Amino acid sequence: MLIGTWNLENLYRPGGSPRSSEAESGGGPFGPKDEAAYEAKLAALADVVTALAPDVLGVQEVGEPEALSDLLEAVGGTWYAALSAHPDGRGIRVGVISRTPVEVLADTRAYPALLRPVQTDDSGAVTDGAGRGFLAVETVTGAGPLRVAVAHLKSKLLSYPGDRFFPRDEGERARYAAYALHRRAAEATALRALADELLAGDGRRRDVAVLGDLNDEVQAATTQILLGPPGSEIGTRGFGTPDRGDAARLWDVAPLIPAERRYSRIDSGRRELIDHVMTSHRLVHRLTSAGTGAPDQAARREPPLPSVGPDPAARRNAPGSDHAPVWVRIE
Repeated sequence: MLIGTWNLENLYRPGGSPRSSEAESGGGPFGPKDEAAYEAKLAALADVVTALAPDVLGVQEVGEPEALSDLLEAVGGTWYAALSAHPDGRGIRVGVISRTPVEVLADTRAYPALLRPVQTDDSGAVTDGAGRGFLAVETVTGAGPLRVAVAHLKSKLLSYPGDRFFPRDEGERARYAAYALHRRAAEATALRALADELLAGDGRRRDVAVLGDLNDEVQAATTQILLGPPGSEIGTRGFGTPDRGDAARLWDVAPLIPAERRYSRIDSGRRELIDHVMTSHRLVHRLTSAGTGAPDQAARREPPLPSVGPDPAARRNAPGSDHAPVWVRIE
C-alpha cells in the first residue's frame, strides 16, 4: 500500500472555460487564464499521480470540486474522493482521493475548546478556527481499516492589508510574521486534537496517518506539536523499544526519505520539506520506504521542481505543481 500527500497548487478550472457555465467565474484570479493552460496543468498532475500510483492520497489546494473530478478523469480508473466543505478565503480546500471507498469521519476548522481565538492583523481581528478545514476519513484497504486526517496549515507567505505581499516597513513584517506563526501553531494544535480522536487511545492497534502541507519543516515547533509524546523517533535508539507513549505518538517519516530527496518545495532556491506524512505506531513499524516525487525516480525523467518566490500569482499558468508529493510504502 502506498499513501501520500500532495499540494496540487491552485487547482481551479479557468474562467470562461467551456467546462463551466458563463455565469461561473472558474478560477478567477487564481486559476489558469485559458483552457490550454488548464489542460497542460491537468496533464502534468495526472502524469505524477499515475507514476505515484497511490492507494490513498491527501490533497491540498483544490479550488473547485469539478477540477478535482477533471484530474481524476485524466488519470483514469476508479477513484473515490472526499473534500472539505471549509475552503479558505480564496476557495482552496483539502481532500482525499482513494482507490477504496471513503467515509468522512470529521470535517472541521474548530480550535480545541480551551484554545482562545488568535489575532490575525493590526486591526485586532481574531479567528476562532483554522483558515482551511481539516478532513478526516476512513477507508478499508487490503491491510484493514485506515484512518487519515488531511490538513493545510497557515502559510509562511505573508500578506498585508490591501492585498500586498510586501510590507511597508520591518515593523509591519515582524508583526504579520507573528500573526501567521500564532495561527499556524493554533492550527497544529487543532490538528493534533483531531489525531487524538482518530487514534482513540491506542495507536498500537490502529492504522492512522496525518497527511498535509504543514508549511514548516520537520524541527519547527509547529510541526513538533503534532508528534505527541517525545521519544522513540525514527533514527533514535528508542525507536525499536515499546513505551507508554506509543499509544498516542505520531512518527514523521522524514528521516526515511533519502537525504538527497528530502524536500517537497524550493523557495527562492532553498530546498525545504514542508509537506509531511505522520503515522501511528501500528503503521510506522510496517513502513518499507518513503520518498518525494515519483517512487521510481531513478527510472523516469521527472521534471525538476520549480523554485518559487514571494508572488503567488507568478505561476498562474504554469503546469503541474510547485510541490512534490511525499509518500510512504507500507507492507
